[in-house]
Amino acid sequence: MLYAIMLFVLAGLAEIGGGYLIWLWLRDGASIYVGLLGGMALVLYGVIATLQVFPSFGRVYAAYGGVFIVLAVLWGWLVDKKTPDLYDWVGAVICIIGVSVMLWGPRQ
Repeated sequence: MLYAIMLFVLAGLAEIGGGYLIWLWLRDGASIYVGLLGGMALVLYGVIATLQVFPSFGRVYAAYGGVFIVLAVLWGWLVDKKTPDLYDWVGAVICIIGVSVMLWGPRQ
């Protein structure tokens, strides 16, 4: 379980970080090299996500979506300095509960 969580977090940081670098390039006028680093981080995200041990692509990516939401809230708070409100946190907790049910719920 710890391995799966670690991969979700690493993939999320690569995706959010990559998207953020491309944002800085296209929206804030950063160097094209910043955008290229962002593109490489997004490719890395795709590779990391495939390292999950769960057999279902759809289930892994759906569950990853919930983890991504939590990481995006944290990124906004720590990097963009936008303090999450109560509804951000409640939504993030709901997402993590949903991810847990999808990945670790009993199956036939």
